[in-house]
Amino acid sequence: MSVTKAHVEEAETGAGVVAPAKQSFGARVGAHFKRFWWAHLIFFVICVLVISLPVVYVAYPKIAQDAVNDSTLNITQMVISDPTPDSFQLNQTQVLGSKSPYHPQIYEFEAVVSLLGAAAPFTTVRVPGVKSVDGVEIHVEQKVDLSDAAAFGDYATAVMLNEEVSLNIYGTPGLKQGALPKTTVTYNKTVVMKGLNKLEGFAVPDFHIMIPAVNGYNMNGTVYIPNPSVMTISMGNLTLNLAVNGKAMGQTYLNDLVLKPGNNTIPMLANVNQAAILTMFSSSDNPYKDGIVPFQITGNSSVYHGKNLDYFTKALAANNLTVNLNVYQALKEAGLDLSST
Repeated sequence: MSVTKAHVEEAETGAGVVAPAKQSFGARVGAHFKRFWWAHLIFFVICVLVISLPVVYVAYPKIAQDAVNDSTLNITQMVISDPTPDSFQLNQTQVLGSKSPYHPQIYEFEAVVSLLGAAAPFTTVRVPGVKSVDGVEIHVEQKVDLSDAAAFGDYATAVMLNEEVSLNIYGTPGLKQGALPKTTVTYNKTVVMKGLNKLEGFAVPDFHIMIPAVNGYNMNGTVYIPNPSVMTISMGNLTLNLAVNGKAMGQTYLNDLVLKPGNNTIPMLANVNQAAILTMFSSSDNPYKDGIVPFQITGNSSVYHGKNLDYFTKALAANNLTVNLNVYQALKEAGLDLSST
């Protein structure tokens, strides 16, 4: 009986237990991902962040800054009008140069402007936003307040005396390229502009001595002022000192002067010391026997709507001009022939 029961139990055991089938590699991988999907998702996100964050927050700002550094800025027009002792109206056209394959949006920003190498800036200009494309024009039109009128006087003097003058423009505009986040770049540019080059070529094409004086002036004529720059400058009423061999001989006046690019022919009025001139010519040691006298001209003042513009006065005073005038001929035309004396 016991043998039979053991046999039956052994038979039942052998028939009832089925060995599990071995899973394939793919099935095991699938099961693994089903069980640990959250861990793989976290790992994937970490990898994306590790790759993208340096691009967005390191490479992208550097690429943007490099593009700004490599760009150029050219001022093609500058109009200074309605000047006061501490402000003026500015109309300016700038042309942006860029060879970058990227064309980001540059947002409006405040630019600090100074003469290159100066200790202090003279103003801050609001530069409008623009899409960075090669050749795009930037138009600035605003009233400019002078933060340092003396520094602007240094700039005006540099413009007067030099063939070229360099401006530094500094700001920190926002920049955005496509879907990338907005970043901040440093805009630090040196812009080279043509200056007035000491008014080289200045001349008095004609002048007339008036005897008697008319409306308080005893000389009139025209002056020729070349302006090789792109600047149009409203300078108001100019008073210039006249001297011969260091001796004061009077003053000349250029009223409502607006100096424009190119050649400027300006009406001139003057008060000259006619008695001193006649005395000089009648002297036995008269050095100007041919009647042609070298007059030295220096700036005295610049006045606009009754207000002194010290920055323009400083520039005018820094520049010494000499012009040869045929005084004998002018006196002869006025009825005094001194050529035989």
